[in-house]
Amino acid sequence: QNQKTKEQIESLLQDGKHKELRDRLCCRLSFGTAGLRSAMGAGFCYINDLTVIQSTQGIYKYLERNFSDFKQRGFVVGYDTRGQVTSNCSSKKLAKLTAAVLLAKDVPVYFFSTYVPTPFVPYAVQQLGAVAGVMITASHNRKEDNGYKVYWENGAQITSPHDKEIIKCIEECVEPWNGSWNENLVDTSPLRQDPLKKICDCYMEDLKKICYHRELNVQTSLKFVHTSFHGVGHDYVQLAFKAFGFQPPIPVPEQKDPDPDFSTVKCPNPEEGESVLELSLRLAEKENAKVVVATDPDADRLAVAEQQENGCWKVFTGNELAALFGWWMFSRWKENCSQDADVRNVYMLATTVSSKILRAIALKEGFHFEETLPGFKWIGSRVKNLLDNGKEVLFAFEESIGFMCGTSVLDKDGVSAAVVIAEMATYLEGQNLTLAQKLVEIYEMYGYHISKTSYFLCYDPPTIKRIFERLRSFDGPQSYPKCCGNYNILHVRDVTTGYDSSQPNKKSVLPVSKSSQMITFTFQNGCVATLRTSGTEPKIKYYAEMCALPEQSDRSVLEEELEKLIEALIENFLEPDKNGLTWRSA
Repeated sequence: QNQKTKEQIESLLQDGKHKELRDRLCCRLSFGTAGLRSAMGAGFCYINDLTVIQSTQGIYKYLERNFSDFKQRGFVVGYDTRGQVTSNCSSKKLAKLTAAVLLAKDVPVYFFSTYVPTPFVPYAVQQLGAVAGVMITASHNRKEDNGYKVYWENGAQITSPHDKEIIKCIEECVEPWNGSWNENLVDTSPLRQDPLKKICDCYMEDLKKICYHRELNVQTSLKFVHTSFHGVGHDYVQLAFKAFGFQPPIPVPEQKDPDPDFSTVKCPNPEEGESVLELSLRLAEKENAKVVVATDPDADRLAVAEQQENGCWKVFTGNELAALFGWWMFSRWKENCSQDADVRNVYMLATTVSSKILRAIALKEGFHFEETLPGFKWIGSRVKNLLDNGKEVLFAFEESIGFMCGTSVLDKDGVSAAVVIAEMATYLEGQNLTLAQKLVEIYEMYGYHISKTSYFLCYDPPTIKRIFERLRSFDGPQSYPKCCGNYNILHVRDVTTGYDSSQPNKKSVLPVSKSSQMITFTFQNGCVATLRTSGTEPKIKYYAEMCALPEQSDRSVLEEELEKLIEALIENFLEPDKNGLTWRSA
């Protein structure tokens, strides 16, 4: 049914490219940390019309088995602005096919009439009482990619066992059903509704629950620049600022409108820092704006830069922003809570590869801090569980600039995070403080948490497996390393196998995750380092953090120690030269 992808396969056949044909046709997409994600193009392990139809048929089958009221409650479908001419594949088209599969089976579909931020889909699932939802997006991945993110009725991304069961259901119905190709059903079926206005209005109204200083926002002379990285964010961030009483942020004109080629950035990931924020920073200097907020193409993540007194820009890391958000959300709670509110009922969460700064704040202030496996799907599910048990969750994050302020959306949300950081900057300006100065105050109060995250590219899965297997038999069979260079290791946790040397029964408290590699080392000097594979890209990532006590306030000493430890980690455990790894310098 898609001539372009059909031609891609025929051309590979004619050219005798049998290995590539085998790669494309002999394996199937599987759920990673962010759902299904792959390059757009022909083949069963790519994102295309057929694999999206097959995935949706599998989901239909699974939901029909699990929900007797599926056809009353319906399903939400959203999409971003990605597209690829060579395979006649766009997010909107894939979303229409997703809707078609369900509409043809008499399922009501809430199909957004235009592109939306990813957080709108989980928000809509909860608001509309739908059984599930799908967002067609590859977030901040390269332009060649697309993806298929599935949300459950609780408004969180699906986790095990749903993902495994859905894959089984997909394999049971790979032949497209009658009506599955009929993308026009979105325009003709009476079962299709457009939830855009209702969801946007409700979202902006709910956002006001975490607005604490509207009067300051209305009066501030602070100016903000916003870039939406050629994605969906522009309109929605403008509305969010308005909801908080701000003047709208100044948009970066070259990046404000959707462009599936992301033509002004080498990669559409705001996490890459100053190199991809060039246009925003130059515009901010011209407009005398002190703070830049950048949402990634599907607006679920946020980068922030602030001009310092010397004129240079500080681009905050995800962990630094989390320290600011954690301090802010807790201090606002403390200031606004009722007299009988119990701090022991309050929670914050982070993924296990993220900074432990919230743990330090929690220990001092008396609230609870919890860790989850990497990926916001684990945070969303756990938060829902806590809320159902009467707990109050203020904030959650992952170090890759994913933040959840409040609990209106049980997923990371760059739109709400952008306007919360603007309010924080406005409030701090009234105290004669910048974001960067406040960050130092937080570290001095709760202890410096200095972290560094980077990655190596590795396109050969057997090499990746070999690296991690070597660590599991470092000093003989089934023995993990006891030191790394000159650094003694106190504990090892291997989430892939479920081992944790710090636990009395040697079993990991975090759920076992066999599908990905992840080992964490806790060192005698207070450093925690994790090596893991990416759920969405061909990367081996490392995360390292020095967690100091408040009295250890010499930052440069801590930074030097961290640098040396990372060098030892790379040299002894990853062996990049021997393994042919390409380093992305941080």
